[in-house]
Amino acid sequence: MARAGLCSRRDAEKWIAAGRVSVNTKTLTSPAVLVTDMDDIRVDGEQLPQADRTRLWRFHKPKGLVTTHRDEKGRSTVFEVLPEDMPRVVSVGRLDLTSEGLLLLTNDGELARALEHPSRGWLRRYRVRVHGRPDPKALAALKRGITVEGVNYGPITATIDPTEGAAKSNAWLTMALTEGKNREIRKVLAHLGLTVTRLIRVAYGPFQLGKLEEGGVEEIPGQVVREQMGAAASTGLARKRRR
Repeated sequence: MARAGLCSRRDAEKWIAAGRVSVNTKTLTSPAVLVTDMDDIRVDGEQLPQADRTRLWRFHKPKGLVTTHRDEKGRSTVFEVLPEDMPRVVSVGRLDLTSEGLLLLTNDGELARALEHPSRGWLRRYRVRVHGRPDPKALAALKRGITVEGVNYGPITATIDPTEGAAKSNAWLTMALTEGKNREIRKVLAHLGLTVTRLIRVAYGPFQLGKLEEGGVEEIPGQVVREQMGAAASTGLARKRRR
C-alpha cells in the first residue's frame, strides 16, 4: 500500500487495523501477512493499484496549510492545493501550520520512510525570524544538544544572519539540524527566550528550495533521485523502464 502511493507505512497499519484492507476477500487484522503479485489486495473494496515508478517532487509550502490528507478541524491541507494531474502522494516529514518552505512529496511510501530515517543524517536547513535579542553564546551551545521539558534534542547549528536596518527586537537566524522532532526549532528557541515569527525550510539534505515560488511544485528528475538515494529508489525507478 505504501509502495503503491496510497499512504504511509504507519497509515497502512492503521487502515488494516480498521478493517479497510482485504487479501483474497479475507479482511486483514494484522499487517504481518506475506503477499505476492498474484493476490487480490483491496482497500475499501477497491483493488490495490499497480505501483508506479518512484517519483519525488519539491513543493514550496505556504503557511496556513496543514500537512495531512484529512484534518479533523477542517483546515486547508497541502494536498488540496496540488495540481490535479499529480498522483496521490505522501509527504516526507511535515511542516506545521505556520511554517513554510521546502516540503518533499513522493508517490512511494517506502522512499518517504527512507528519506525521513535519522540514519541518513541529512541536514534540514531553515531561515528563522525571531522576536527577541539572540545570545550568540547560547546559540553556539546548541551544537552540544539541549534538553527542553524532558525532551532531548540533538546538535543544532544556529547562527545570526547579518542584517542592515533591522529592528533590534527582531533577528534572522540560519539553523540546521538532523532530527526534526515535532516543533523542535520553536520549542528550543522559546527555551532561549526567543519567539519564532517566521520559519522557512530552505533545504532537506541535498534538495534545495531555491527559487521555487510559493505554492509551486516541481518534480525532481529520476536520475537525481537515484544518485542521492541509491538502492532506496532504484527498484521503483526501474519498474517504469521494464514495462
